[in-house]
Amino acid sequence: MKSVPRSMRYIAVAAPGDADGLRVAETDTPVPGRGQVLIRVRAAGVNRLDIMQRRGKYPPPPGASEILGVEAAGVVAACGVGARSVRVGDAVCALLTGGGYAEYVVADAAVCLPLPRGLSFAEGAAIPETFYTVWSNVMGRAGLRAGESLLVHGGGSGIGTTAIQLGKELGATVFATAGSKEKCRACLELGAARAVNYQEEDFVDAIKEATGGAGVNVILDMALGDYLQKNIQSAATEGRIVVIAGLRGYATEVNLLPLMQKRLTLTGSTLRSRELSFKAAIARQLRRQVWPWLESGRVKPIIHQEFPLLEAAAAHRLMESGGHVGKIVLVVG
Repeated sequence: MKSVPRSMRYIAVAAPGDADGLRVAETDTPVPGRGQVLIRVRAAGVNRLDIMQRRGKYPPPPGASEILGVEAAGVVAACGVGARSVRVGDAVCALLTGGGYAEYVVADAAVCLPLPRGLSFAEGAAIPETFYTVWSNVMGRAGLRAGESLLVHGGGSGIGTTAIQLGKELGATVFATAGSKEKCRACLELGAARAVNYQEEDFVDAIKEATGGAGVNVILDMALGDYLQKNIQSAATEGRIVVIAGLRGYATEVNLLPLMQKRLTLTGSTLRSRELSFKAAIARQLRRQVWPWLESGRVKPIIHQEFPLLEAAAAHRLMESGGHVGKIVLVVG
């Protein structure tokens, strides 16, 4: 690590609260351990869980960096003992348990993937969290297959724009919900067969009409709350509902009789705290099946806006406003 500086800048949370509490700080540059690499960060993705952590509502898992940021792209600066398939100088994007809002970050080599050919570091940083999440839940837990239908809530989000593209590429008919005409238009441009503006119409009625009353096979939900009952109504017989967040609340009263009558599967997951072996398996699947789509341009990370790392507070305020389509990225220069 002779060429690596002993200290680095990062974005610190001065105190749990609003975005104004983010500030630039300096700390020792981390050292990669066994099976790890040190990445000189060129860009880091902004995610809603970063907002929650900043507010003091989502502590990092034990042993993870306290620094915000769960995905980054950059150049490998050093390798720890046993770090395989990654070499110093490689351009990579990586799923992290924390530490992305910094000039350097340590990542497990097993969840580092090569920067797809033709993509920028900013685009690379917009990939890991959303693609790992969508692939492991929609294609993994829910088992979406070609010829089936998929309903994506929050279609204008980073997760939503990814799910629409991957579902369509897999051969599914994709429907989406979003909160504005502009976001609905973006969903249609990405391949959704129908985009429902939930501010103006009930998605249950819209899905019933769009499917001839049959309902959808898979639902990806990050809203929960009162959406759970509506999801049950919108699902087809033998449908699968996957919950990955609860933006409308985690507690709700629901009538489960239709779930039983339709023989539905209701499941959910979180990614950050999962074991490395699980994440490594998803990384291998993405490299084999999704990387060719990224490198051919058939699928792409959607970036709404890039901010310099030092303007992380402005990036957080934009995410909290809900006025973005796709990802928000911090560029480290």
